[in-house]
Amino acid sequence: MSILGLKKKQPKTFKVKVITMDAEMEFSCEVKWKGKDLFDLVCRTVGLRETWFFGLRYTVKDTYAWLKQEKRVLDQEVPKDSPITFHFLAKFFPEKVEEELVQEITQHLFFLQVKKQILDEEIFCSPEASVLLASYAVQAKYGDYDPNFHKPGFLAQDELLPKRVLMQYQMTADMWEEKITAWYAEHRGIARDEAEMEYLKIAQDLEMYGVSYFAITQNKRDTDLLLGVDAQGLHIYNPNSKLNPNKSFPWSGIRNISYSEKEFTIKPLDKKKDVFKFYSSQLRVNKLILQLCIGNHDLFMRRRKVDSIEVQQMKAQAKEEKARKKMERQILAREKQMREEAERAKEEMERRLFQLQDEARLANEALLRSEETADLLAEKAQIAEEEAKLLAHKAADAEQDRQRLEVTAMKTKEEKRQMEQKMREAEQLAVKLVEQSERRLKEADHLKQDLTEAKDAERRAKQKLLEITKTTYPLIAAYSAPPAPPAPPEAPDFAYESTSSRLDFKDSDMKRLSMEIERERLEYMEKSKHLQDQLKELKTEIESLKLEEQQQQAGVYSLRNEARGYVPEPVYLPHSNRNSAYMSQMAFFEEV
Repeated sequence: MSILGLKKKQPKTFKVKVITMDAEMEFSCEVKWKGKDLFDLVCRTVGLRETWFFGLRYTVKDTYAWLKQEKRVLDQEVPKDSPITFHFLAKFFPEKVEEELVQEITQHLFFLQVKKQILDEEIFCSPEASVLLASYAVQAKYGDYDPNFHKPGFLAQDELLPKRVLMQYQMTADMWEEKITAWYAEHRGIARDEAEMEYLKIAQDLEMYGVSYFAITQNKRDTDLLLGVDAQGLHIYNPNSKLNPNKSFPWSGIRNISYSEKEFTIKPLDKKKDVFKFYSSQLRVNKLILQLCIGNHDLFMRRRKVDSIEVQQMKAQAKEEKARKKMERQILAREKQMREEAERAKEEMERRLFQLQDEARLANEALLRSEETADLLAEKAQIAEEEAKLLAHKAADAEQDRQRLEVTAMKTKEEKRQMEQKMREAEQLAVKLVEQSERRLKEADHLKQDLTEAKDAERRAKQKLLEITKTTYPLIAAYSAPPAPPAPPEAPDFAYESTSSRLDFKDSDMKRLSMEIERERLEYMEKSKHLQDQLKELKTEIESLKLEEQQQQAGVYSLRNEARGYVPEPVYLPHSNRNSAYMSQMAFFEEV
C-alpha cells in the first residue's frame, strides 16, 4: 500500500459562526474561500449595502484582529475551533451619522454597538447624557409612552445605564426609572429609526466615540502613552486620560504613515514639523494600527468627494422610504386621533343618554303619581256625590214625615199642638238637611271640575312625553330602551250604586287634597318642560356629532385611498341595531 493511500481525505468545507449585535448565524464555507467571500455572504444575509463601515473581527491570543478580504480565511491566524467564531462589527465610524448612514439596518447595527460600548463603559458618558440616551433607547424599543400600559417597574429588566453612573449616585432603581420615563414621555411620536438616529447623534459628540485605543511607548525612554485612531485622525493620550489628547494628527495633515517591525512613524504634511515615532509591544498591533489608519484615511478622502452612483441611489431610495413612512405615520396618527375623539364623543353621548333615561324615569314616576292622585280624587268625588244623594233622600223622608204630622195634628188640639211642635222641629231639621245637601252638591260639583282639570293635565303631559320621545330617536336608537312600565289603571267608573253607609268627609280635607293636586300638577308640568328642552338640545348635538363622524370617516377613507392609489366602493353600515332599539323605545312610550 502506498503512502498516499494512507493520508486522510481533507474536508472541502469548514463551519463558521458569525455573531452580529442582534443575531447569530452559522455558515458552511469552502476551503478556498477568501475573507471577501465570507464577508459578502454575511452582508447579503443581513441585507447590508453600506459594507465599507463593517468587518469580521476575531480573537487572537491576547488581542483581536480583523479578517483580511484578499487572503483565504484558513490562511490567516483565525482560531482553529469548529465552528470558527467571528464578530460582525463596525470597524470604521462616520464623522456625521445623519449624513453618512443611509440604510436603516446600518443605523440599527451602529445603534446597538454604540449602546453596548456605553453600557460596558468603553465610551465615557456623563450621567445626564446617559439618562437622555436611555430615554431614546426606551422609545426605540417600546414606542410611544402610554401610562395605562407602561406601569411603574416596566424597565426593571432592561439595562439602560452604565454601572459607573448607577454607583455614582445613591438612587434606587425606581428613582432612575422615574427620571428616564420623564424624558421618555416627551419623545411621543418618534419612530424607532428616528429614536436610534437621535441616540447616535448624541453619542457621536462624546469624546471616546469611534476611537480605537492602543498602548504605545515613545522613543526609547519607554514613556507609556495611548494612541487613538478615529475618523478624524490620530491622537496621543496620557494613559490615565482618554478624553483629552495631548497631541493630534488630522488626516489632512499627515503625509505618510509607516512602520518597521515595532517602530511606527508618522510624517506630517508640513515638512517643518518633526516626525513622530512611537513603539508598540507587538508586530501584530502595528499591523492592526496601520490597517485602521488606511481604512479611516480612505473614508476621510471619500467623504470629501462626490458620492458614487451606488451611494446616490441608496440615498434616493432611503429618502423615498423615509417620506413614505412619514406619510404612513401621519395617516396613522390622524386615524388614532380621530378614533380617540370618537371614543370620547361616544362616552359623552352614553353619559347624556343615561342622564336622559334617569330624567325620563323620574317623569314617568311623576306621571304615575299624578294618575294615582286623579284616581283618588275621582273616588272621593263619587263618595261626595253618594253622600249628597243620601242627604237628599233623607230630606225627602223628613218632608213626608212633616206632612203626615200635619194631617195628624188636625185630629185634636193636643195632638195639633204636639204635631205643630213636631212640625216645627221637622221643618228646622228639613232646612238643615236641605242646606247640608246643597253644600254637598256644590262640593261634588267642585270636585268634578277639579277631576276634569286633572285629567286634562294628565292627557297633555302624556302627549308632551310622547313628543319628547319621538324627538330623541337618534340618541335612543343607539342604545337599548328601558323596560316598559306597567299600564296605569283605568279611571274608575263614577256610576256607583248608593249604599247605606255614610262617610265623614270634611271640607278641610277636600281643600288640602285640591292644593296638593294642583301643586303636583304644576311640578310635573315644569319637569316635563325642562325635560323637553334638554331632549331637543341633545337631538341637535347628536345630529351634529353624526355629521362630524361621517366627515371624519370620509376624510380617513380619502387619505387611505390617496396613499394606496385607488378609490374604494362606498360602505353602508347596517341599521338593524338602531331600528330594534328605536322600536323597543317607541313601544315603551306608547304603552305609557
